[in-house]
Amino acid sequence: MNTAIIQSLTKDFESHARKTENGVEFWLARDLQHLLGYEKWDNFVNVISKAKTACEVSEHAISDHFADVGKTIQMPKGATKTIDDFMLTRYACYLIAQNGDPRKEAIAFAQTYFAVQTRKLEIIEKRLLETERISARKKLADTEKELSGVIFEKTGKDKNFGVIRSKGDQALFGYTTAEMKKRWNVKTGRALADFAPTIILKAKDFATEITIFNAKANQLKTAHQISNEHMTNNQSVRETLIERGIRPENLPAEEDVRKVQRKLKKAEKKELKNPISLERK
Repeated sequence: MNTAIIQSLTKDFESHARKTENGVEFWLARDLQHLLGYEKWDNFVNVISKAKTACEVSEHAISDHFADVGKTIQMPKGATKTIDDFMLTRYACYLIAQNGDPRKEAIAFAQTYFAVQTRKLEIIEKRLLETERISARKKLADTEKELSGVIFEKTGKDKNFGVIRSKGDQALFGYTTAEMKKRWNVKTGRALADFAPTIILKAKDFATEITIFNAKANQLKTAHQISNEHMTNNQSVRETLIERGIRPENLPAEEDVRKVQRKLKKAEKKELKNPISLERK
């Protein structure tokens, strides 16, 4: 998610923030529904219900964070109608966002925006980038697991996956996995991908997805065939990156993704331990 999108979303979410008489920040559920991209109110009410349950499980009073309010809207011929709505604290909004699909930009943004108590854009941006990297790492792990299954199905051997993945790394980086670990100071026994930048995680995932697709579509039956396919795909991705001025082997290693994940969870727990209620600052 680039800075321009983050700035735009920040402006949208902040423009809908309101305050109670005692200065407590809140959002109306009808506004949040549209900010998060939910078209139908009934669907959004179901998400609110799940968020209320999560609030109760975390031992916070639902009434402190979800207040029922009515909203009057204009109807044809001058008539009016009162519809349901909720006043939601930042914590309530966070719980609602947690039930959404983080692949959608607005929801991924909201999950971080409402978890961070400060409004500093750089903090929001940094956390979103870290969250995106964690998500990319998980996606690559899932894709590689699928490729491992395909290889076993085609060849009947588990060990072929490691060899094929290593050849893919060499095609992508121009160095073997072991050589890249030395360049990035990755300890023995740790996965190279745990220290890869997001762009590399996505590049590896894309190449692996193509390998899976073609292995199935073209009925590749041997480890040699799948290995050649995987090398070709990684080489193609490498060429694309280089054309765009990115040399994979020259990118610096990132912080251990496991460490980043632990850090985010710790920060999130700390920030959400004592959420501000509708009754107090």
